[in-house]
Amino acid sequence: MTRPLIVAIDGPAGAGKSTVSKLLARRLDFTLVDTGAIYRCVALKAGRQGLAYDDDARLEKVLDGLTVSFHVEGDVNHVFLEGEDVSEAIRTPENSLAASQVSSRPIVRARLLDLQRRLALAAKHGAILEGRDIGTVVFPDADVKVFLFANPEIRARRRFEELFQKGSEKPIGQVLAEQNRRDREDSEREVAPLKAAPDAVQLDSTELPLSEVVQRIEDLVLSRRRA
Repeated sequence: MTRPLIVAIDGPAGAGKSTVSKLLARRLDFTLVDTGAIYRCVALKAGRQGLAYDDDARLEKVLDGLTVSFHVEGDVNHVFLEGEDVSEAIRTPENSLAASQVSSRPIVRARLLDLQRRLALAAKHGAILEGRDIGTVVFPDADVKVFLFANPEIRARRRFEELFQKGSEKPIGQVLAEQNRRDREDSEREVAPLKAAPDAVQLDSTELPLSEVVQRIEDLVLSRRRA
């Protein structure tokens, strides 16, 4: 059985991975797997149970029978945790930081590898996976690898605007500080740290319009498909 074409898009928060991945998936008719959302779901479930994010024994129980699914509707990639739409709940600043802590636990990363791979390999035409370690750990043999990044201040501004539209009045300085903390935790963790795969195409989205970022990656995918 032929494996679906796998596209790995890695990079830090605010680089534009989610928006770019949704547009690409829609244009290419690919399945979209938001791996970061899966870790966020683990953090949300653990938080609701009042668990410490470094309690491996209890986190393992959280992972038992964990069911996460996605459904793209318009511009929104809805995330379902055991049947509940948690698309908004998993993206609060508090849960974002909790997800970074949870994702540093080796037991969590090991247990979620199989789920991420199964979701992608079940795709009919192809799959786009976005996250921190797709091209280095989850699918080191991905057909297309992209590391998307941007200036930290620009990324923080994007996040500030997103939060403002949702009614948050968190100061831009606090948003930047939380982002820097998460970048540091993601990059310095011992297991599967955030880094570009050696064979990834590195793409700076600081000055590029969204349409050009999408087009560049789409061209990579189409070129790989023809090859």
